[in-house]
Amino acid sequence: MNATADELAGVVDLFGGLTRAELERALSEAAYRADGRSVDDAALSAAITDALDSFALVRYERSDDPSPLLVAGPTAFPSVPDHAEDVPHILGIDRRDLDRKALGESTSERFVEAVDDAIERGDQDRLEELIDVSYDLEAWAPVDLATERNRLTEALD
Repeated sequence: MNATADELAGVVDLFGGLTRAELERALSEAAYRADGRSVDDAALSAAITDALDSFALVRYERSDDPSPLLVAGPTAFPSVPDHAEDVPHILGIDRRDLDRKALGESTSERFVEAVDDAIERGDQDRLEELIDVSYDLEAWAPVDLATERNRLTEALD
């Protein structure tokens, strides 16, 4: 099973959020139910990294647990992969409630880091991509990214 960013977001969205290990287990269960195969670990690791970079997944740090949750992010269009709809029952993990304000703040901080990195590298494509992400993030969480958008626009000029 090779999951897309939106499918990864769809799986974590079934639970509210999952640790990376839980996400891997959930996808393994779905892959086995789909066709008896296993998940390609390297492909999954690359897909998670790409989803985090694109803000389709975001990390949610919890004060009561050292393992962050992966949560459907502002650019995701969560879709549950075939044979994954019963995974919550199989794993026995209750839906998790998230502090949306804290999640928005931490994602905004991560966004600023991405902006800083893109400006430092002079990566024009990433700068343009982050402008779009800024609007998605503002619609997704109660944050104001106008200052960062101005920095991005100035860096593109």
